[in-house]
Amino acid sequence: MTDALEETFGNVIAEDGEDRKRRWRLSDPHLDRLQLRQETGIEALEIAARGAEADGRLRHARALTDLRDGLLARLSSRSAARVEADAEAVLTAMGQVTRPGPRVSVSPDILDAIIEALRGPFRLRVRYNADIETRVLEPHGVLLGHRTYLAARDPAKADEVRNFRIDLIREATTLDESFALKEGFTIADYAAQSFGVWQDPEQYGEVVWRFAPEAADRAAGFRFHPDQVLEPQGDGNLIVRFHAAGWLEMTWHLYQWGDKVEVVAPEGLRSMVDGYRRSDFGAMP
Repeated sequence: MTDALEETFGNVIAEDGEDRKRRWRLSDPHLDRLQLRQETGIEALEIAARGAEADGRLRHARALTDLRDGLLARLSSRSAARVEADAEAVLTAMGQVTRPGPRVSVSPDILDAIIEALRGPFRLRVRYNADIETRVLEPHGVLLGHRTYLAARDPAKADEVRNFRIDLIREATTLDESFALKEGFTIADYAAQSFGVWQDPEQYGEVVWRFAPEAADRAAGFRFHPDQVLEPQGDGNLIVRFHAAGWLEMTWHLYQWGDKVEVVAPEGLRSMVDGYRRSDFGAMP
């Protein structure tokens, strides 16, 4: 029971008396102040804060850091020092807590304006890419990937929600103008229409890939799409099915599998991949 008490709560102190007997006490004696051990929560908040900072979401990074500091403040100085040391050890051992690989840089000020607009939701005045004139967008969400996109409606041009590269937004100002989100829209459903982040209604449809037996187990461990269906075959092949668009992003990913994957459908994607399936890759993804 005493072991469970120490493992569960962070403000339990064990002391050996002069009579060589061990006694347990709470640093805060009130039972309603039992404090659960905070190592995991503090580690999670620190990882999330570093990830937000790396993405340029400085406002979120500051909020997460404040939450972490609040948890630490509730502990005794001894417990806080131990928890900080334990959390730092885990983070150091993890080495890299942000997504590896090249990424496009995004201005924190632009992200702050977008986040503020999403809270309303409020309209957003932006200067996009090489445009001289500004445009007013109605933000519906943000898609994170190798590039970060704003999913928004441009009411002056169309009613549909489309993607805008956030790294190409030169200026952004949140307006004091609310609007109604597109009926039935959710960012999760919108994202599921694509393989990566690019949306192309003309390419949307069933996608079928066949992985060779030597790649079947590896492919079965991937989540290519939230709605994927895996169909192991009697000959050792693995069929993967899902509905999405974005053939170019699919092609980028499929190239890594060399000749261990075959596109069964759609024909347009099959034509893009055909002729580029290499057999000399030393490893699979």
